Amino acid sequence: MADLLNTLKKAAVSAVAAGNPTVVMFGTVSSADPLEVNVDQRFTLPADFLIVPESLIHFEIDFHHDHEYTDDTGTGSSTKKTESALPVKPIVIRRGLKVGDKLLMMRVQGGQKFIILDRVVDA
Repeated sequence: MADLLNTLKKAAVSAVAAGNPTVVMFGTVSSADPLEVNVDQRFTLPADFLIVPESLIHFEIDFHHDHEYTDDTGTGSSTKKTESALPVKPIVIRRGLKVGDKLLMMRVQGGQKFIILDRVVDA
């Protein structure tokens, strides 16, 4: 009877280990382009294994604009251009991942994909 119980315990432990249940891990961006993340200082994952949320993708907007208008004065008309009212450089809405960023990650069950949950900051 004890042998049967031990065999069942071993089978249960093996089944859980084989399923690779979800695990929370920490990683550090080791390369931004192409994206690579070093996980727990044990192994490096290339972009193919990573699921990156939209909140960590670089996004910027170029607000720079000016207008042409016709200046009708008493001496004649001419086309003029307004000065730029907004910054010439694009405005960064969300910065992407950079080398050295610390990440909170979750391994998907089965261990083939890793979801990057968010950046970790020091308080």
